[in-house]
Amino acid sequence: MMTNQEKMLGEMDISKVLLKLSIPATIAMLANALYNLVDTLFLAWGAGEIAIGALSIVMPLQTLIFAIGLMIGMGGASVYSRAFGRKDYVSMKKVVNTALFFNGLLTSILTILGLIYIDEILIIFGATASNIEYAKDYFFYITLSLVPFTSALVLNNLVRAEGRANVAMISLLIGSLLNIILDPIFIFEWGLNMGVAGAAIATLLSKIAMFLYVLKATTSKKSTLQIDHTAFYKLDFQTLKEIIVIGVPTFVRNGLVAFVFIAVNNLINHYAPSDPAMYISVFGVVNRIITFLLLPGFGLVQGMLPIVGFNYGANKYNRLHDVIQLSTKLLMIYFIVSGVIMWLFAGPLLSIFTKNNDPLFMAIGKEAFTYIPIGFIVLAFQFIMSSVYQAIGYPVRAFLIALSRQLLIFLPVLYLLTPILGILGIWISFAISDGLSGLISWKAYHYEMGIFRKKIQETSPKLVLEA
Repeated sequence: MMTNQEKMLGEMDISKVLLKLSIPATIAMLANALYNLVDTLFLAWGAGEIAIGALSIVMPLQTLIFAIGLMIGMGGASVYSRAFGRKDYVSMKKVVNTALFFNGLLTSILTILGLIYIDEILIIFGATASNIEYAKDYFFYITLSLVPFTSALVLNNLVRAEGRANVAMISLLIGSLLNIILDPIFIFEWGLNMGVAGAAIATLLSKIAMFLYVLKATTSKKSTLQIDHTAFYKLDFQTLKEIIVIGVPTFVRNGLVAFVFIAVNNLINHYAPSDPAMYISVFGVVNRIITFLLLPGFGLVQGMLPIVGFNYGANKYNRLHDVIQLSTKLLMIYFIVSGVIMWLFAGPLLSIFTKNNDPLFMAIGKEAFTYIPIGFIVLAFQFIMSSVYQAIGYPVRAFLIALSRQLLIFLPVLYLLTPILGILGIWISFAISDGLSGLISWKAYHYEMGIFRKKIQETSPKLVLEA
């Protein structure tokens, strides 16, 4: 007998099930993006523009935390979805226990190392004399959030894989909204007056609350995840291998962002025509604004993943083809609209992060927004294809797609253009890497969709699909 989740993933109208799973994920992503933006905003108002640089310096750590949680969570979700499609309930249980235990072990080790080598890490990340103390305050508490935050990300991806997107949405909403509430209390003088450290403590408490909610939801009778407390410490190494192999492209795609931040911060320190701390702060603000505008679009990708994984496991290629095609069209529209917003409203967006409309702050930010959005025109293909390859269990192809954007294109272009063009070369490098990786992924998209159409014709000759 089919469960409600199986009926939804395998039989419901594609557009309806995509919206059903994507809307909660999009709302959650919007709330998370809003937290990132408000966190920066409160810090700018409470401690000044230079203090924002602490967020840019610590961003590599936050990105790596996010990358680890998504690697294990999306890798586990892919294995889980395909096992769900096959009705392999034994494998489903192994995935949940293995993912949670390995994540807890890995992130505990990284937390200890981060706290021991905090000064050395921050110098590598690009901290300067004018912002390193701010960065240390923020880094300490963000490191403590590593275990609860990644555990929450793992469980969020697994509950989406079983078709309970609302649980993941509520979890992220709790974390984001609580952070927004706590930020001013911990940061401003009328509250606890803790400045940068207060912002980090608010984040830590919010991530803990987020984890506790999703943990409670996944141990309820409504969940198919079946966390086995009696066998929690028994790793299934074959399952772990599959989770890691499939999740590595996600880690590479997101983890390379950390190296991008390290590279950009250090290049700014070398090539900035004046105090690099202001340029690093602007880079942090520009990144947060871009994240705020683009991150909700990733909710669409997260809604797509369980549908792709389930129907690939069930050999329903017509549904697989349709959901990928629809998701790509919607994400392209969203990214292009986001780019237009950045071009048209760069000034108003930047002005809210500086008390007195600092001329240097505004000039640097406007120049960045002139060039960076150009690559958004085709960027959707990169995120769609990397995620599709993960969902259907093609780790090598997903890995190559993930590598193309930051490692194979961005970093070489960055180190080529910045010595020639200065800070302008950084902004142009973003546009070039997004554009070229999007075009590569566009070719991969047409190749794979052609294969799916052939499989549909072999199994259902009467079906006629659009190219």
